[in-house]
Amino acid sequence: QLQFVESGGGLVQPGGSLRLSCAASGFTLEYYDIGWFRQAPGKEREGVSCISAGGTSINYADSVKGRFTISRDNAKNTVYLHMNRLKPEDTAVYYCTAARSHACRITLPTSLSRGVYDYWGQGTQVTVSS
Repeated sequence: QLQFVESGGGLVQPGGSLRLSCAASGFTLEYYDIGWFRQAPGKEREGVSCISAGGTSINYADSVKGRFTISRDNAKNTVYLHMNRLKPEDTAVYYCTAARSHACRITLPTSLSRGVYDYWGQGTQVTVSS
């Protein structure tokens, strides 16, 4: 069973920045397309960004485009989500996920759909508030 350790969440003021990390445990993350999703209270889990195994395909939700950047460091077996100019509406639990298929190489919106991802982390809370 693939396992992830997500970290980097916390409380930040509007306009601030955070970097989330998704570290793989017990498997080599570089062979998987990786996604970040988020779920706010009372809302559906939504796709935020994804990156293909080779890093050549990257997708972002319109709500975060230009503010968030996804990256991967295969030597560290870790994927990152750099979040800048955070807004209160970014408040959510953020989840890391991996796909057995080439999920992120599919066109939007499918590449950021829950159904194409297979393994999920426990999530890390991000709260944007003054």
